[in-house]
Amino acid sequence: MGRLLGFLLCFPIFFISATLADWNILNQRTKSGLKISLKSYCESWRINVELHNIQDFSVVPEECVSYIGKYVASSQYQVDSERAIEECRLYLSTSCPLKKDGRDAWLFDIDDTLLSTVPYFKKHHFGGEKLNLTSLEGWMSRGKAPALEHSLKFFDELKSTGVQIFLVSSRREHLRSATIDNLVDVGYHGWTRLILRGPDDELNEVKQYKANVRKQLISNGYRIWGIVGDQYSSFEGLPVVRRSFKLPNPLYYVS
Repeated sequence: MGRLLGFLLCFPIFFISATLADWNILNQRTKSGLKISLKSYCESWRINVELHNIQDFSVVPEECVSYIGKYVASSQYQVDSERAIEECRLYLSTSCPLKKDGRDAWLFDIDDTLLSTVPYFKKHHFGGEKLNLTSLEGWMSRGKAPALEHSLKFFDELKSTGVQIFLVSSRREHLRSATIDNLVDVGYHGWTRLILRGPDDELNEVKQYKANVRKQLISNGYRIWGIVGDQYSSFEGLPVVRRSFKLPNPLYYVS
């Protein structure tokens, strides 16, 4: 009786363990029968995040954490970022008839657009942990985020054209001093205005807050030629500007 009871008690655990062991992404296939390797599965997940087909994810899939960590530390990530900035340059030089009257404007996000949060996420499972805002803001308050070099170069090029540069971030107002110090320390200076979220802004989703900022700038007479950001919430909503440029970021999602 004791042996039977022991077997029955262990059976559910054994069954669950066996079921989990039988499920392996390496053995999976698409509906059309294509074999899926772990690399191709995670690459597809990352690309569909960038295409905005995958939305509102709270964590990177556990099986893809290692892949994402390698990606954001890779030359491919640098190449992807550089290509996006090159497209900004091409658009600026061929499709922006600047009037140079102080009303030509360009918008930048900050995190993972001008400054990198990769060092923070390196210590937090590369997006595999649910985001802890208190922890992230504590890291931001130390002002040690490195610059994204391709963005910094384009930022300086924009300044030389006389375009007014607005930094529109979902960071909260209490981080203003630390944010300014961090930006200046890594080489950014000469922006027109830094816009952070005040208490009233926190009542809205980030995409609505940023849409409200665009609406106010346009009502003040600015012509917004472009936006660079790493989240679609930097571009969504009305009014829509002429061009938006998305930098790669598979680490987290901001709506």
